[in-house]
Amino acid sequence: MSVSDAGGRADELMGVILAAGKGTRMRPFSEHWPKPILPVLGKPLMAYQLEMMAGLGIRRVVVVVGHLGHEVVRALGDGSQWGVRIEYVEQEEMLGIAHAVSRLEAHVDRPFFLFLGDIFFVTENLAAMLTRFREGGLGGVLACKREPDLEAMKRNFAVMAGDDGVVTRVIEKPRFPRTDLKGCGIYLFDLSFFDAVRRTPRTALRNEYEITDSIQIFLDDGYQVEAAEVVRADMNVSYPKDLLDLNLLLLERSGEQEWLGKDLHRGADSVVSRSVVMDGARIGAGAELEQCLVFPGGNVPDGRVRVRTIFTADSEIRCEPEG
Repeated sequence: MSVSDAGGRADELMGVILAAGKGTRMRPFSEHWPKPILPVLGKPLMAYQLEMMAGLGIRRVVVVVGHLGHEVVRALGDGSQWGVRIEYVEQEEMLGIAHAVSRLEAHVDRPFFLFLGDIFFVTENLAAMLTRFREGGLGGVLACKREPDLEAMKRNFAVMAGDDGVVTRVIEKPRFPRTDLKGCGIYLFDLSFFDAVRRTPRTALRNEYEITDSIQIFLDDGYQVEAAEVVRADMNVSYPKDLLDLNLLLLERSGEQEWLGKDLHRGADSVVSRSVVMDGARIGAGAELEQCLVFPGGNVPDGRVRVRTIFTADSEIRCEPEG
């Protein structure tokens, strides 16, 4: 459903994606590939978010870059390939999500969807967030999901809301969650949210400016924020195995046995099974791949049998199975 389908105008809101983090837990990939442009079935991770925004009718998107920002620009260009027009803003210091949002005030002139750029989202009826925002005269809407995994709740933020969906409190990384309603890294805010961002203090928890603190200040100022259960799955790409699992999950959902890119160089007797091999990769003679991921331009040595392994042009990372 597009914004027009929902009864709105395509130009009534903007998109913002935060893509500045270093992603140190993704080493060695993060030394050359910022997390938001890591490859997922032949596309940068963030391209899926840009396509979601385009599907909502959004045409202007501001992308906040930092670590290896030039690589993000090179991968995404002006955004036209994904149906949007991108403007880039640099976050000079990595001081948290609210700090990144504070860099945006001069570049955002209307209500905006905010996405965290290192998460793969599966959503249902995302346009419902805009409908509620507009019809309810709200200050914001938080995309949420019911999270049965207590440990996952502890790593994210809990959303305390009434039966009517009105948010009363948000809690960053709760040690003892009192709800299973989890905030998922997609937000819709009115411009008045910047007033709360400006007054957000640096926290002791991570010595950063937390967006949950900004949201709580916003609530305390009297703005109404609602929770929308529109997220069905959210995969945070924090470690190499997360990237492998995401690619394999989408491969499985496609119904195909393998995903093969263009201009591949395959040696004699090479075997690819339930794996993703991207453009320009080389698979050596006699190599056998099972549940593997080969980056664009990646190199698989001759005669290797590998299971759950990621290959780049100059590295090989084995990802242990769950359990």
